[in-house]
Amino acid sequence: MTPDELVRDRTIYSCVMGSRAFGLATDGSDTDVRGVYVAPTPLFWRFDKPPAHVEGPGQDQFSWELERFCELALRNNPNVLECLHSPVVERVDDLGRELLSLRGAFLSRQAHQTFVRYADGQRRKLDADVRQYGHPRWKHAMHLLRLLTSCRDLLRTGELRIEVGEARERLLAVKRGDVSWPEVESWMNRLQDEADASLTGSPLPAGPDKARVEDFLIRVRRAAV
Repeated sequence: MTPDELVRDRTIYSCVMGSRAFGLATDGSDTDVRGVYVAPTPLFWRFDKPPAHVEGPGQDQFSWELERFCELALRNNPNVLECLHSPVVERVDDLGRELLSLRGAFLSRQAHQTFVRYADGQRRKLDADVRQYGHPRWKHAMHLLRLLTSCRDLLRTGELRIEVGEARERLLAVKRGDVSWPEVESWMNRLQDEADASLTGSPLPAGPDKARVEDFLIRVRRAAV
């Protein structure tokens, strides 16, 4: 099977991500589609393995093979966890619904490390832009604030919510450049401190339920022979 055929014929779950999932869409916002496909098990018996991910075939479309997706989710990769929690589901079958039922099995306090590490990388890029141009890329600043809020709330509640809700207008003001960089910096620092403080006493388990996820993966592989 070609990569495009894997996505077209073997997708078990796909959703819309980005601004349209976060509640931050405006006129002209892209429609980013993310998905999960299951490669037929016999393809793994060859020396040339099926692709772990596929870009396309649609514009702004990206998909992971199930095993790779689960590996990243078990590490609490922010992009993958958010994909599992998108409120805009485009396509889902029975296996996809079972994958979604495992959302809680992937979540753990490791999210603090992965989200904060990702945020640190984005923050360094923003700081570099400010030094070079006198201002950050405001859209990136908005999304970093959203990510830090999501991380803090996940650690506090044990649930990942990606819609920004009442923070929409304030975040869009950041995107437009209507909020000063010092104020944005202060907001980021406060969210970071609150996320750090929420780690202790978080209702999340120390680690993900790997055995439960692996059981699902094995059953899918057996069924796909």
